[in-house]
Amino acid sequence: MTERGPPKQHRKSSSVQAVRNLSRNLLLLVFAAVATVFVGLLCSFSVWAEPIPNVIQAQPFDLKDVRLLDGPFRDAMLRDKAYLLSLDPDRLLRNFRVTAGLPSSAEPLGGWEKPNCELRGHTVGHYLSALALMYASTGDEALKQRADYVVAELAKCQEALPSQGYHKGYLSAYPESFFDRVDRHEKVWAPYYTLHKIMAGLLDVYQHCGNQQALDVLQRTADWLKFRVDRLSHEQMQRALSTEHGGMNEVLANLYAITGNPDHLKLAQAFNHEAVFDPLARGEDTLDGLHANTQIPKIIGAAREYELTGDRRMRDIATFFWQRVAGHRSYVIGGDSDNEHFFAVTDFPKHLSSLTAETCNTYNMLKLTRHLFEWEPSAQTMDFYERALYDHILASQDPDTGMFTYFVPMVSGHFKTYSTPINSFWCCVGTGMENHAKYGDTIYFHSADALYVNLFIPSELKWKEKGLVVRQETRFPDEAKTVLTIECEQPVKFSLKIRHPSWADRGVKILVNGRAQRMKTIPGSYMTLERVWRAGDRVEVNLPMRLRTENLPGDSSTVAVLYGPVVLAGEMGTEGLPPDGQQAGEQRAFAKMPRPAPPVLNAKNGDEVVSHIQREGSGPLAFVTKGLTKEKAVSLIPLYRLHHQRYAIYWKLGPSNGSD
Repeated sequence: MTERGPPKQHRKSSSVQAVRNLSRNLLLLVFAAVATVFVGLLCSFSVWAEPIPNVIQAQPFDLKDVRLLDGPFRDAMLRDKAYLLSLDPDRLLRNFRVTAGLPSSAEPLGGWEKPNCELRGHTVGHYLSALALMYASTGDEALKQRADYVVAELAKCQEALPSQGYHKGYLSAYPESFFDRVDRHEKVWAPYYTLHKIMAGLLDVYQHCGNQQALDVLQRTADWLKFRVDRLSHEQMQRALSTEHGGMNEVLANLYAITGNPDHLKLAQAFNHEAVFDPLARGEDTLDGLHANTQIPKIIGAAREYELTGDRRMRDIATFFWQRVAGHRSYVIGGDSDNEHFFAVTDFPKHLSSLTAETCNTYNMLKLTRHLFEWEPSAQTMDFYERALYDHILASQDPDTGMFTYFVPMVSGHFKTYSTPINSFWCCVGTGMENHAKYGDTIYFHSADALYVNLFIPSELKWKEKGLVVRQETRFPDEAKTVLTIECEQPVKFSLKIRHPSWADRGVKILVNGRAQRMKTIPGSYMTLERVWRAGDRVEVNLPMRLRTENLPGDSSTVAVLYGPVVLAGEMGTEGLPPDGQQAGEQRAFAKMPRPAPPVLNAKNGDEVVSHIQREGSGPLAFVTKGLTKEKAVSLIPLYRLHHQRYAIYWKLGPSNGSD
């Protein structure tokens, strides 16, 4: 039987339905196209990469809005600036050019930038960051020009590398095969660590110098990285993370914050090291024996991911890690680790050595501390920041040469070892370049209607949104006060929050325009002045400091001496120091040198110690012992001012029967 088809009216309705279906499909296609364009626009404007609402409670100011005034921090910054400009960028770029098959007549550098060193190239990343940070801090165009030149040359290397057999977007000063060795779990010295420095440097130049080419090079590198990571299973990637990889998750999260590209966030999360993160998320400290500075950058990345995703687990990881390291695993100067590794918190007496307190660790702990403060502004958090900034970071630079320490020895009788200008390039040289370029980044924070004064450092702040300038003048810590002067175009209302440090436990006073303020305040909090501020308003803050001691954790018979937040070191002379000075190409060069035993303090406890120490004069901090040692009196000065001699930070207590 032949099928004749549906009746005419049915055929007509089917045609109408077909037209309707076609119209609907076309509308869906148009909607999808419009949606795609809209999503792309959202990405381009970084809408998706904004911090989750209510995560950030206080924000730092841009470095360009803060200028240091005369004082030890500005002195350190200017020494660092001179060193940055003294370096030959073509020598730093040499290994990149050689790897890319480009000509270079530049003489190779030494130390960790030798042509055969597997970490070669890391300094260029630090150098870019330092140039960008220093440019933001000073406005010196020579720094920006140097950064722009290095970025342009790296772009040429990135373009040329495929001709040498490397995948498109690759950028390093060593072969791509180094990453193959990571994937195969073979021995190699940290190529992802070095890549992190390069990517972070490019990002800093984009953000602080407005260099679009830096962002272009960075995104091409991220595209290459996606190709690498996508080839690995989750298990393979986690095995790869057992090789030190710096803050790869942090720089990729920061890139995502700029681009809004979800691939960048996914890449960041691929570098979350579960073997370290999982115990921390459970509130378990399993850090004993781990390489300390391998871990801290990972945690900074977790903190940044929390800010961009709201994942509370990332916040828990960062907060618990900070509490354990800052509160339980740090020496009196705020630094941590012995011979670069965490040790059991009960074993501090066994870990007073010449290889303690790697400076990179504190550089990274300060970055992490800033994140915690952003989430929950806390004077106690900032107490740690102040301690580590004065007693480790400021103490890590040689005032004569501008060079940097790797370790700050906690063992008594030893001395600081400094880098050489062109034959060291340790990791702590790289972070050292950055440390002294960004002292202005934490002095002040703000919310919509409050200004936090966190640190007592001579400086001038421009709060453009409020149309005001705050000038802080102080000789702190040589003088126990600071003065803030307000200049504004129009009267402006906001809360001025001044840190009441935990060490200032008595006698704190605040005067506004000469009038004492009655306010209830406790150590470890912020003192709040809420008013309409006018041009010429003057706030004087008196923060009396006193001598005190802190025990070495786990050993009440060993103490360190402090004045306010400042660690005092005993001067032990120059006998037996290296004849050619304390600069070295290798960071452990002088670690095993003989050292004299320090004097025993003839006191039963800390109170008895401080009762026998007197301040000398009213100028720069200087103290002397009276009746504390069997030998001659000991002079004590801030560790950050003690250089080119032996010193003691921790002192053994003995019978109270001696005299000096």
